[in-house]
Amino acid sequence: LGTSIIALTFDGGVILGADSRTSTGNYIANRASDKITPLCDNVYTLRSGSASDTQAIAGYVQHFIAQHQAEEGDQVTVKTVANLVKMMAYNNKDFMQAGLIVAGFDKHGGGQVYSISLGGTVTATPFAMSGSGSTYINGFCDKYWRENMSEQDAMEFITRALRYAMTWDASSGGCIRTVTITAAGVKRQFIQGSQIPPTYGELPRQQVVA
Repeated sequence: LGTSIIALTFDGGVILGADSRTSTGNYIANRASDKITPLCDNVYTLRSGSASDTQAIAGYVQHFIAQHQAEEGDQVTVKTVANLVKMMAYNNKDFMQAGLIVAGFDKHGGGQVYSISLGGTVTATPFAMSGSGSTYINGFCDKYWRENMSEQDAMEFITRALRYAMTWDASSGGCIRTVTITAAGVKRQFIQGSQIPPTYGELPRQQVVA
């Protein structure tokens, strides 16, 4: 259930970022999981909470979107996708533990981020974060976030926020994955755990000599 996810809009699109640790109690079940799931070509979701619940929601929404786009003959909007996810989360709120962030780019609204809470409430916001690690970076995000950042500044903001969350939250860790969505398309970035600089208070990384 532990995780750190964050998404934000910048001048020209959105960036989604997540750690890669999946935990079962005190046991790390997967240290390299991918929590950024494509719902369609222009919209992705970040998953936190129960991994199986969020995977099920993502699978159903992918199916609904494929039907919708086939009927409409056009690319789905980010708002429509967010409402589909909200409907799944709200209608099953008593049976699921799923906190999701939906983000993407369309020709009508540009880059957009929607936060969907455990109870199924959907909120349009310029940036959103969730998961157990998000509680450790509220102050950082309040201080350093600003509107209309460049893509480079937005990427630095997200990687720094995830780095701090992964440092202080024992349920977050592994590597950092990001997805950037603009009018030009989708770009993925992967940062290995060994390439993430240590933060203040961490033990220095030891070089292993074969």
